[in-house]
Amino acid sequence: MSKEPYYITTAITYTSGKPHIGNTYEIILADSIARYKRMEGYDVFFQTGTDEHGQKVELKAAEKGVTPKEFVDDVAGEIKRIWDLMNTSYDKFIRTTDADHEAQVQKIFKRLYEQGDIYKGHYEGLYCTPCESFFTESQLVDGKCPDCGREVQPAKEEAYFLKLSKYADRLIDYINAHPEFIQPESRKNEMMNNFLLPGLQDLCVSRTSFKWGIPVDFDEGHVVYVWLDALTNYITGIGYDCDGNSTDQFKKLWPADLHLIGKDIIRFHTIYWPIILMALDLPLPKQVFGHPWLLQGDGKMSKSKGNVLYADDLAEMFSVDAVRYFVLHEMPFEHDGVISWELMVERMNSDLANTLGNLVNRTISMSNKYFDGVVEDKGVEDEFDDQLKAVVTGARDKVQKKMDVLKVADAMTEIFNVFKRCNKYIDETMPWVLAKDEAKKDRLATVLYNLVEGILTGAALLEPYMPETVEKILKQLNAEPRRFEDLTTFGHYKSGTKVTEKPEILFARLDEEEVLKQAQELMNKQAQAAAGPVIDIEPKEEITFDEFGKMQFQVGEIIACEEVKKSKKLLCSQVRVGSEVKQIVSGIKAYYKPEEMVGKKVMVLVNLKPAKLAGVLSEGMLLCAENEKGELALVVPEKDMPAGAEIC
Repeated sequence: MSKEPYYITTAITYTSGKPHIGNTYEIILADSIARYKRMEGYDVFFQTGTDEHGQKVELKAAEKGVTPKEFVDDVAGEIKRIWDLMNTSYDKFIRTTDADHEAQVQKIFKRLYEQGDIYKGHYEGLYCTPCESFFTESQLVDGKCPDCGREVQPAKEEAYFLKLSKYADRLIDYINAHPEFIQPESRKNEMMNNFLLPGLQDLCVSRTSFKWGIPVDFDEGHVVYVWLDALTNYITGIGYDCDGNSTDQFKKLWPADLHLIGKDIIRFHTIYWPIILMALDLPLPKQVFGHPWLLQGDGKMSKSKGNVLYADDLAEMFSVDAVRYFVLHEMPFEHDGVISWELMVERMNSDLANTLGNLVNRTISMSNKYFDGVVEDKGVEDEFDDQLKAVVTGARDKVQKKMDVLKVADAMTEIFNVFKRCNKYIDETMPWVLAKDEAKKDRLATVLYNLVEGILTGAALLEPYMPETVEKILKQLNAEPRRFEDLTTFGHYKSGTKVTEKPEILFARLDEEEVLKQAQELMNKQAQAAAGPVIDIEPKEEITFDEFGKMQFQVGEIIACEEVKKSKKLLCSQVRVGSEVKQIVSGIKAYYKPEEMVGKKVMVLVNLKPAKLAGVLSEGMLLCAENEKGELALVVPEKDMPAGAEIC
């Protein structure tokens, strides 16, 4: 009998740079849902990937001095490395530069054009480059992009448009008839009230102002706009063919069961994407869940603030599963969550080291101390056993109820209630007291068996969220993974099994002061990196203050400049310093044109001994800075200063 399919996707990550922990949260969340669905018995297909086209990528590549493809290859590799580091079990990692994806996007664009859903026109509006989005004046917030809060620029260009208005009423009817389609409920209300009901403007789906995109194959100069390109990954990645030759995999998996995305891109996934699908005569995904943001302290993460947390740094300090626990447990269902170093240390010490880690360690240690590691059910029970068993066997259905509505943090709380109940059971039964009475040895054995059984049921439920930890627990208890259908009954651990002799510490307690010290060092490095690149040069011999005092630096104003005819490198400038005009020859012809020099205020070493360069007298030196490529830039005063002002 074949399993029921379950198709889950994340938003594909934009290749503008290394993803921080807020970006990484989404793939961990999706992975926990995918793993849980597999545990329930579904045939899961989990897709993630990278969104690689657009103006922002083109600009960033130019800044780096590489091609856009070289740039995205590097960033996509880094994103995939982070996803793999966090032990995410995706089935496909799609890139929008994949040849099969690009070919299908071109087919989709052409089909929509030929059937009249896309038309050619001109776009004039306010454009946000980071968001790759156009806005009207009324959509701005305080004159800035409503999505990211950055500056917008006026833009006008020839473009193709998708007729959103043609499908708006149909989409409204669909959303009203399928209340589960957009979750949480607040996201649905936002889309209806702010966008759909006031009326949709047609969507710009091509660009001509940059080249890094999938070409519109029937109109040279146009590239497919990033959102039409990116959104279609959900169908191209599983074998959709616009010509009608889609794969069996597509037929099996579509419509998707869940699109998991950040709340900031809910509009694209619940308005633009459904309309594209309607135009292609394809069914809509069953659910779009717009998760909240994970914030650092009391605000969004920013490299310039030096408060960005990266998954690999956190994993090195705490462990991969600890990071998975933090981000999943601390994120509310609907509202933004907060992550901080102090909170991570607190959770590590209380929930992971104490509630879970110490429980496993104590249970194994007592089994070794009292029974040479052999765990047996002697059937000697009392009222505490019934209470423990009720919590353990009732946990699966509670977790399932939470996961059915994607309340992952609440599901994890239910699992840790099992471990807390096991700890309470130790306090109630006091194994160390039972061990002193030989007549109570069978009762002691039963207590330890019940503890192991409780731990293993909790561990089975914990596997989707902390898989490496569960693997360690199973190994130490010499146990096999539990089947989902066995989690509502007690007593599956084979009596007489021997546990490991030396239990491994799952999570060590941390010193908050030491962690905060390491965190500060890490963030100082981030802030330094955000401030820009630095260059270290070979130091020269020290000089005294008196020696320095012999050099005279003043502000000069360039009043005339011309090329030195006998030289490929030199410019000759007439520089006014106070009431005097000095002629200064500089090797900056490759970086400045003579007309660009005129009017500049510059820093001048005025008492340098005159010398001839290429036969032309030079009476001073213009100060320049040099980067790692040997490129020069004039050093200029920060504020407007009069010619002749002393530099001291």
